[in-house]
Amino acid sequence: MFWRRYPKPTPAVPSKEIIQHFNDAASDDENFPATIDPRIYHVKLILEYFGDLNGKRILDVGCGKGRFARVLAENNRGASIVGFDLAQTMLRHVPPEIMACAGSMTALPFSTAAFDCAYATESLEHAVEIDTAVAEICRVVRPGGRIVIIDKNARQWGRLKTPAWEKWFNRKELEKLLERHCAQVSSRPISYWEDVAPDGLFLAWMAER
Repeated sequence: MFWRRYPKPTPAVPSKEIIQHFNDAASDDENFPATIDPRIYHVKLILEYFGDLNGKRILDVGCGKGRFARVLAENNRGASIVGFDLAQTMLRHVPPEIMACAGSMTALPFSTAAFDCAYATESLEHAVEIDTAVAEICRVVRPGGRIVIIDKNARQWGRLKTPAWEKWFNRKELEKLLERHCAQVSSRPISYWEDVAPDGLFLAWMAER
């Protein structure tokens, strides 16, 4: 079962400002598109690290309009994919073959070990309570399951305009948080394109429960 059947302490609810920000952003197709080029390395890394997903359950944490989930679904027709996001207006763009669910990543409404894999692409940076969000992502993945987090490098802070609550990460910072819950953890710089050298902006963390 995907859904949690037991009570759990609820951390602080995301502020109305954050929720409103992403509900408003749903109309910004340039910065928040509904599709993504499947050749972008963010997508390829997730597909390669997860492997064959047919018959498995995958969680996209902070899915937005489902741009990454669409590619995973197209490449794994037998997979069950859940797109989870804070903004209801974002989720209206998620295609029907992907189960859409709204809420906070610091209190995921799913049973422990409900998924075989989970990933968060440029979404953990908005969680505010980062350690809680990482713990929740790990909790809902079964032992032996895999996790990918792709986000921005704290050493590159200032390159982009960011909202006040956004946080970027050092490699070791997230490695340590993941190591609390996972058996294996690694990280490395990545680029948007496989044939272009990383410029330092993006980091990827891969973990196995």
